[in-house]
Amino acid sequence: MIKKIGAIKITAILSYIAFISLSFIVGLAPGEQIGNNFKYFSIAMIKMLPCAFILIGLFEVWVKKETVEKHLGKESGIRGYTWGVLLAGTTVGGLYVAFPVAYSLYNKGAKLSVIFTYLGASAICRVPMTIFETSFMGIKFSIIRWSVSLPLLILSSFLLGNYLEKKKYKIMGRPSTQMAGKHEL
Repeated sequence: MIKKIGAIKITAILSYIAFISLSFIVGLAPGEQIGNNFKYFSIAMIKMLPCAFILIGLFEVWVKKETVEKHLGKESGIRGYTWGVLLAGTTVGGLYVAFPVAYSLYNKGAKLSVIFTYLGASAICRVPMTIFETSFMGIKFSIIRWSVSLPLLILSSFLLGNYLEKKKYKIMGRPSTQMAGKHEL
């Protein structure tokens, strides 16, 4: 089964490369645009990820597990969701950076629902994005968007996190609680 999945992935990657190459040879505009977009996003990610991983490494070393558990853990209450949104608002790089930070927070004891809030908020509540949005759409639009999206985000994170915790799901790779036979994400 694993070999079949690997073969499917390799076939898909080779098909993508063949399509892009053929598009540039034949002059197929949509394929050329897809190739240019891939190149642009790959370069942006390569520029951003090394700095992000250095900062995440410093976070791993400098921030104590007890601090994360206190502010983002099981006993944090609404404060955990507030911290998740505030942390996400300052995250630069969008989800490229948010996923490794979320994993690091999880390893340090953050509650699953708070992590979902952080991930969702890092996609919708970043300060640079909000400033850009406000300059084009106006402050009224941004206030309405935040006042609708934040409560829905927190509610859905709370429900999903509680559901998964009741089912004993664990994010793969968590070294301290990895147990044989448990369901994993």
